[in-house]
Amino acid sequence: MAAQKINEGLEHLAKAEKYLKTGFLKWKPDYDSAASEYGKAAVAFKNAKQFEQAKDACLREAAAHENNRALFHAAKAYEQAGMMLKEMQKLPEAVQLIEKASTMYLENGTPDTAAMALERAGKLIENVDPEKAVQLYQQTANVFENEERLRQAVELLGKASRLLVRGRRFDEAALSIQKEKNIYKEIENYPTCYKKTIAQVLVHLHRNDYVAAERCVRESYSIPGFNGSEDCAALEQLLEGYDQQDQDQVCEVCSSPLFKYMDNDYAKLGLTLVVPGGGVKKKAAASPQPAPAGAPAAEEEEDEYAGGLC
Repeated sequence: MAAQKINEGLEHLAKAEKYLKTGFLKWKPDYDSAASEYGKAAVAFKNAKQFEQAKDACLREAAAHENNRALFHAAKAYEQAGMMLKEMQKLPEAVQLIEKASTMYLENGTPDTAAMALERAGKLIENVDPEKAVQLYQQTANVFENEERLRQAVELLGKASRLLVRGRRFDEAALSIQKEKNIYKEIENYPTCYKKTIAQVLVHLHRNDYVAAERCVRESYSIPGFNGSEDCAALEQLLEGYDQQDQDQVCEVCSSPLFKYMDNDYAKLGLTLVVPGGGVKKKAAASPQPAPAGAPAAEEEEDEYAGGLC
């Protein structure tokens, strides 16, 4: 079966070369027909799992479409060549071709297709080169934002922010989350703005920048519904504990469901947050000592509340 498909691919390549030849009665190559044959050859080689030959056929198809000024079809062929490289586990090279395809989609006036190609490239490279994936997700977000598709844009920014946090690139993460928050505010998704404020505060505290964390909360008071929300109350409690170097209070807030059920990357920031200087633990309550013989009962009552109600 594989041999049959390989022969089929070779036949299509031969036909494509004929379409490109010129002669006395044929002054101009037939790029359209050649591209069609190269495309058929690529499919045959792919079915035979001959990915190197399939990739080469896709690149020839792309070149033929370019010569025919069919940018959209050329971009599709470059993208297919990239997917063949993916099958060969050559991910950086695959991403390069998909990026090239994306550029051509933009030139052709099809930004949605360009954005989808960039997002696909980001997913391919995310586990190999997170820094490159961040760049691709941010590019995708820019394309969507330019098209005023803000919901898609902010979703991609979120992916970039999480990767930055995962890589402990906190300065960049803080800027990325702020951009997310601005867009959510613009589309009036206020509850998500609250969650992004929590993420911001955790990132700033991991940067050891208490002032920036406090400013994030203070600025968020202008977001409808934030003041008086459980998010606001928890953040105020967190900042108080951090400022007073009370590790117990910080741990209590960060272990609450509000923090634990955030995106995993942010939940981890909460669980690993340590106050400056390592913090102090609350002292365990001292065991009550028996009253001396003959002590008045009133004294026992006074001792019961000596430390206050808490």
